[in-house]
Amino acid sequence: MIAGYHLIWTAYGWWLPNDPRGSMSKELRRADIADLGELHYGRKRIQPAGEVVREFYDAARGILKNTLLRFTPEEIEIIGNAFAEVIKSRSYTCYACAIMPDHVHALIRKHRDKAREMIAALQDASRDAILANPQARREPDHPVWGGPGWKVYLETVDDMWRTVGYTRGNPREAGQPEQQWEFVKPYDGWLPGQVRIVRRKRRT
Repeated sequence: MIAGYHLIWTAYGWWLPNDPRGSMSKELRRADIADLGELHYGRKRIQPAGEVVREFYDAARGILKNTLLRFTPEEIEIIGNAFAEVIKSRSYTCYACAIMPDHVHALIRKHRDKAREMIAALQDASRDAILANPQARREPDHPVWGGPGWKVYLETVDDMWRTVGYTRGNPREAGQPEQQWEFVKPYDGWLPGQVRIVRRKRRT
């Protein structure tokens, strides 16, 4: 039984179908990026050096229709505030979240909304907030996000804890401090179907 969803998506242009690390794309729909590299379905067992990935996206800058941008610290804060509003209004329970300069990780407990609906709601609100920023670096028609992203279904307590740790560790691996978001609640070992015993005060 599903306990939660590990939701992952990227900023516009930061994980192309023929990314040297591999991708979940099975075909190249755009001929203009074909010369950047070969398509590899799935994440490669041996990952390329960081320099290879940087060179790939340096080349992509001159090909993509829109400017390839990373989120600034101020934009990350704007995105986080937009996430907070969605999570509150839809009554999501978020156990971990990392908003990186070029991608997002979020762990959200099972809910009546499906995983794709969660991603869509978070993307829509944060895109609108980024474009409404008075210092916006993007034109109104510039994509903020790079597509519907991916979802990993989590079923056990170990799955949940592992994803919490992985998500928290993302900023550290990038040389940044761990992120603290008010909308993130500590994971307490919850799984669907658990029986919660409520002790009632005995009347005297």
